[in-house]
Amino acid sequence: MVRPSPARRVEARSGGGELAMLHNALDSFWRTATTILSPHGPASTGAAATYAPGDYSIHFFLQLAVILFACRLVGWLGQKFLAQPPVVGEMIAGVVLGPSLLGLVWPELQGAIFPKETRNVLYAGAQLGVALYMFLVGLTLRLDHFESKARSAMAVSASGVVVPFLIAMLITPWLMTVPGLFAPGISQANASLFMGACIALTAFPMLARIINERGLADSPLGTLSLAAGAFDDAASWCVLAVVLATFGGGSGVAILAIGGAILYVGFLLLFGRRILAPLGRAVEARGEMSTNVLAITLMAFCVSAFIMDAIGVHGIFGGFILGVFMPRGLFVTELKKKVEPLAVVLLLPMFFTYSGLNTRMDMVNSAPLLLIAFAILLASIAAKFGACYLAARVCGEDNRTALGIGALMNSRGLMELIIINIGLQKGIIGPTLFSMLVLMAIVTTMMASPLFEFVYGRKARVMGEMEALRSAAA
Repeated sequence: MVRPSPARRVEARSGGGELAMLHNALDSFWRTATTILSPHGPASTGAAATYAPGDYSIHFFLQLAVILFACRLVGWLGQKFLAQPPVVGEMIAGVVLGPSLLGLVWPELQGAIFPKETRNVLYAGAQLGVALYMFLVGLTLRLDHFESKARSAMAVSASGVVVPFLIAMLITPWLMTVPGLFAPGISQANASLFMGACIALTAFPMLARIINERGLADSPLGTLSLAAGAFDDAASWCVLAVVLATFGGGSGVAILAIGGAILYVGFLLLFGRRILAPLGRAVEARGEMSTNVLAITLMAFCVSAFIMDAIGVHGIFGGFILGVFMPRGLFVTELKKKVEPLAVVLLLPMFFTYSGLNTRMDMVNSAPLLLIAFAILLASIAAKFGACYLAARVCGEDNRTALGIGALMNSRGLMELIIINIGLQKGIIGPTLFSMLVLMAIVTTMMASPLFEFVYGRKARVMGEMEALRSAAA
């Protein structure tokens, strides 16, 4: 038997060592690759590891990519096959990514992409997106719509506010008998006010989009609907501010919130346009918006949102009210050109997804709860569509125009998601009622365009009314 030489034995041992090193390297790579989405921070009580700062960054960018893909895909499908505006698809995409669908079908994947520990980062991004969006809505609010058709608009608006609050007063005592719908200890008055605000709300931005897309902005229907929708939303937000100020915080919180809001709005009424006017003049003089003007504008937006958040109301109020007092003209055109795509495409979908992560349709899992959800939906449609239709008829509008107004005013859209998210965050409502109200928001929003086409748009198009209005506008 021939023994290997010492040199060959050393070489063999060396080759074995290299194989072992390669195996260890591959094993380490595999462990690292498969734990990218796992927490890497130090252990804590009850947890083997916690999330390190880098973990939040990794999840945030992955979440953004998934959110954008889902919103674009579902929005495109809704637009192509259901003739719905993209925002409706984005609302549904938020629910799809939450526990109602992805979490139900593939809970491990949903939990890996959207772990609870990272949702605070998503929440901050969502609040930035929705507050910036409301700032843009305030920028484009046209006060001239309120000057014509004022009497009819006030009648429709009053009906669209009073009747929903009366309906809320009737159904809230019944809802409060069901455990988990409202927070323990909430008064019937506050619960009724919150439900009334939810039912009375109109998706003003979507209403404006539908009217503008169809060339109806200068028509009696368009003018009346825009004016009434703005009044309704203003009333609902005021009621919500009162509920937030008085719910569970004591008199000091209420005084700070209500008094602070009045002082801030009063300050803007007296001095806002005068202080902000130089920004508009700077844009007009230059012919475009400089980065300095953009920075000052965004800083003012952040300060306004901070003030309203700090006094206990909500940052979106700060964004919206500041937008109302901003300069108009080229300033608005330039600001929307620079800010709106980022806000609508990147930031706002985070809000839809954050809402979807809090929506648990599986909690509405019994016949009594389904009955409650259906009753809320019917009550909301009857209170808004029915009341606005009847008010328009009483004011002398023809049947077709009155039906069109009712169809538009019945849409809740993004505004409803904002208000119920606030209610959930502040502990006014529970997850079950939140899910029911999300369902109501989606259904009434999806109803708006096809119902409007059925009761008004189709015949108006046959008669050539829309084309004539578009030509006049052009």
